[in-house]
Amino acid sequence: MAENSFFPITNWSEDDKPREKLMLKGKSVLSDAELIAILIGSGSRSESAVDLSKRILASVDNNLNALGKLSLSQLMQFKGIGEAKAISIIAALELGRRRRGEDAVELKKITSSKIIFEIMQPIIGELPHEEFWIIYMNNSNKVIAKSQLSKGGITGTLVDVRIVFKSALEIGATALILCHNHPSGTLIPSDADKQITRKLKLAGDSLEIKVLDHLIITENSYFSFADEGIF
Repeated sequence: MAENSFFPITNWSEDDKPREKLMLKGKSVLSDAELIAILIGSGSRSESAVDLSKRILASVDNNLNALGKLSLSQLMQFKGIGEAKAISIIAALELGRRRRGEDAVELKKITSSKIIFEIMQPIIGELPHEEFWIIYMNNSNKVIAKSQLSKGGITGTLVDVRIVFKSALEIGATALILCHNHPSGTLIPSDADKQITRKLKLAGDSLEIKVLDHLIITENSYFSFADEGIF
């Protein structure tokens, strides 16, 4: 009896079909599952594309960030998801992540640590390894460049002080902000974090280039050296 209860999308009313619903009512009225159903196009003989999408979302507690971390092979473990459908899901979520990054960049002027987090979280917040970045600013605290200084293993990164200030001088930056991520999720600065902060701040003082803050960034939060009075 349960097998006969399946009702394919083709038999739904026009208002309830994801594609038609988007055209008639707009993208904002669609659920996450309906949007993913549009991506994958079809389900299986026993499950509609929407039901399949709901099952995939349920596996990650309906969290799109968590869904974006699933690998190709993990997605293909779901019955009804082959390589092409898995690739479509991964590509769409990656586009969404990049869009978040571009939207954040529009917040040109740095007025708080929260704005720094909004700029950098889409770039480094969800990485499985550490990266160290510099945000370069002019004397109005407007961002003129962002640069990855180093990329390391999960235990840490190497930071070259000379490169930091060589770049600052070349682009005419008068202030900068340090950012790196902690893949472990911890927001507690290590001794090495504190040491490199002091080292860069001292070098900046001698060149009249201010080091305004250092942020440790995780997927959902951040730690600001300036906010915590560590400077």
